[in-house]
Amino acid sequence: MLWKRFLPWTSPPLPPSNLLAGVGQGDFWKIGRATVDLIRRTVGLTACEHVLDVGCGLGRIAWPLSRQLGRRARYIGMDASRLYVDWCRHHLGHDRRLTFTHVDVRSRVYNPTGTIPASECVFEWPDASFDLVVATSLFTHLEPNATERFLAEIARVLSPTGRLFATFFVLDPLGRTAIARGATFPTFEHPIPQGRLHDPARPEAAIAFHPEWLHEAISRAGLRAGCEQSGLWKGAPGPCYQDVIAAARR
Repeated sequence: MLWKRFLPWTSPPLPPSNLLAGVGQGDFWKIGRATVDLIRRTVGLTACEHVLDVGCGLGRIAWPLSRQLGRRARYIGMDASRLYVDWCRHHLGHDRRLTFTHVDVRSRVYNPTGTIPASECVFEWPDASFDLVVATSLFTHLEPNATERFLAEIARVLSPTGRLFATFFVLDPLGRTAIARGATFPTFEHPIPQGRLHDPARPEAAIAFHPEWLHEAISRAGLRAGCEQSGLWKGAPGPCYQDVIAAARR
């Protein structure tokens, strides 16, 4: 692909510290590259993918993913934070394959003045628009009814052979044991019927789901869960901090 010779290969600038505070610690672009590699190993990645990144944040996977995509590919990142989207448009939007859109979904953490309840969010794209949907550190900030809504919308916009790569906090036996020892962050000390919260005053700060409820929600949305990998938050070896679940259209 000779056209790739003309793409900039140096990393974009780091987002400013006031924005990075909302996306976690660590080497920003290194984590992005590692996440893209994990996506490739878990659900596969081809050069012509149409990708939707739900909760794209500051585009941490957008730039490293663009290194893997061909000129006919398309990446759309959506996020509830206008500040994040504006930064992505300014610093990553020079690549015409990459598009960033602000969705005014209400979030106590990222968009408290949003006009759209998360449980009523409707994606703007038609059915079967995407080959791959990525949702990293999204469902860890959505309450149960919003989680079900987003899973349903993801299933709707996936192609019949489409795949979902998503991360969660899953309250499996390993997770519950780590929480009981006080060895986790978030702490998840506050139970709800579907799982546990880190901070009941701000439920969207961090939420973990019981695996039974989560798998039923995935199935109700029209998806079939596949590969699952435990996260480092439980104190055991894992490919990333949160738990990974891959899914496909049923």
